[in-house]
Amino acid sequence: MNKDIRLAIIYGSDREGRFCDTVVDWLAAQLEHSGLTQLSFIDPVDRITDARGRLDAADAFIVVTPEYNHGYPAPLKALIDSAKAEWQAKPVAFVSYGGISGGSRAVEQLRQVFAELHSVTLRDSVGFINAWEQFDSSGNLREPSRAERTLARMLAHLRWWATALREARGKSPYREIAA
Repeated sequence: MNKDIRLAIIYGSDREGRFCDTVVDWLAAQLEHSGLTQLSFIDPVDRITDARGRLDAADAFIVVTPEYNHGYPAPLKALIDSAKAEWQAKPVAFVSYGGISGGSRAVEQLRQVFAELHSVTLRDSVGFINAWEQFDSSGNLREPSRAERTLARMLAHLRWWATALREARGKSPYREIAA
């Protein structure tokens, strides 16, 4: 079996001029050094017709979401709701951003949605409070050490869950017991 984790990075916003691109670019740069080499990006701006196939192919997900009005964006909800079995028995991690909460309220709401889809959400997440102040004009974090440490811990957990759940799905397909 291929040992590489197939990781899908999901953009949570489709707003014009969105800050999501800055956060995803930072995440992608960090992932280059993580050993996770099989990355795919799912962006609601692209109106992806094969989103379900790409979700199904993934072993794990990282959702990059802003917090809009104390919640997560509608395009992210539409993407999540476009699939069901493709999410099952797979881990989901979060990188969030926003104002004073750093996107934490959006993440807490997403945890409820993913629980209903039989996904495993990770406890650790990366959140950027007042994100536009934390990144410079080139998209680099002004003080990266805390976010990098948190991301490293999150990725270690994501790798463990992705491997364990992929092996479990291989032995006993989750779709056979899902309600």
